[in-house]
Amino acid sequence: MRKLVVGAFVSLDGIMQAPGGPEEDPIGGFKFGGWATSYFDEAMGTAVSEMFSAPFDLLLGRKTYDIFAAHWPYAPADDPIGPLFDRINKYVATRNQGFKATWQNSHLLGPDAIASVRRLKDEDGPNLLTQGSTEFLKALFEHGLVDELYVSIFPVVLGRGKRLFGDASMPTALKLLSSRSSTTGVTCNRYAPDGEVVTGSFEFAQPTEAELERRRNLT
Repeated sequence: MRKLVVGAFVSLDGIMQAPGGPEEDPIGGFKFGGWATSYFDEAMGTAVSEMFSAPFDLLLGRKTYDIFAAHWPYAPADDPIGPLFDRINKYVATRNQGFKATWQNSHLLGPDAIASVRRLKDEDGPNLLTQGSTEFLKALFEHGLVDELYVSIFPVVLGRGKRLFGDASMPTALKLLSSRSSTTGVTCNRYAPDGEVVTGSFEFAQPTEAELERRRNLT
């Protein structure tokens, strides 16, 4: 069986839209494309290399696939990522089954993308690694298909934009598997789902009259 691994660059307020450049994804009037670029250093490079160290196939939403297909096949031969992305399998989730995926080793998922991902996970083969693909990620989280997350949290607040987690994400606890910090303040964390959310209370065993009144006044 394969693992499904999410890779994401996110702002402190959870936005992952267009980290790489102004024209990457300006949908919705997003004004901060390229927000991640000034934070890259050696530690960030190490974190990215770690994410790509195990064999993987890419699992992408159609918009992210378009971004990648317009860039990585044209990267120079000595680029460490372009040739790698070129030769591996790319699985694409799209509602348009007439879409033509022309980048080599690209495969469209079936009309039921979640069922297709379940079948891929049941097969032998390399991990399935997502990049970007915010809309597709919502469905993957909702159906509990994610096995690991590489999340790099950047010290910037962007306010509005596409977020890593949406309201439909399945509530789950996470276990921190590894963490490192960059010289620019980015924290690069690797997580795995760790069961249900455990709740507790810091309240007094016997609530005060003031607390009981507060509860009565809640709207």
